[in-house]
Amino acid sequence: MIGWVVAIGGPPGSGKSTAGRWVAASLGLEYRSAGELFRAEAARRGLDLESFGRFAESHPEVDRDLDRAMQSLARPGRLLDGRIQGPLCRRNGIPVRSIVVTAEEPERVRRVAARDGIPEELARTEVRAREASERARYAKYYGIDLDRETADLTVDSTRTPPVEVARAIEEFVRPGPGARSG
Repeated sequence: MIGWVVAIGGPPGSGKSTAGRWVAASLGLEYRSAGELFRAEAARRGLDLESFGRFAESHPEVDRDLDRAMQSLARPGRLLDGRIQGPLCRRNGIPVRSIVVTAEEPERVRRVAARDGIPEELARTEVRAREASERARYAKYYGIDLDRETADLTVDSTRTPPVEVARAIEEFVRPGPGARSG
């Protein structure tokens, strides 16, 4: 078994969730997603993601409750999919392999537009608004600046097929013969 938490972060449309699901399935890890929790809470409140993000800007309990829930799941054998879960694990002293999946903005916008069935211009506006909102909230609530956080591994998915992104992450987190956990 892997003796640490695997945390995958990255901006919207980077491919982190796709990679995370594949890696979890391949390595037999339990997959948990902050994005799924956030979307479920937005739906429960009858809000779309953009509206719920704006709500979260003035209601710190939204992020704090979600991140507390995610961090309570942070133990070996689990993969946490969430923008700041790796940095939060580090701050909480949890052994983690923090991975960031990134991609150039035009590709991320194209992916979000295709995934959500919306025009690219609308996707661009939503992606930028979401990123700005999240960055402001992470800095305000946790003192986390995503541009200054150092990942253990960064994978650019702009021109890399999802299976290759997942394979690179698997190779990085899979313990070798005689590897120690932690």
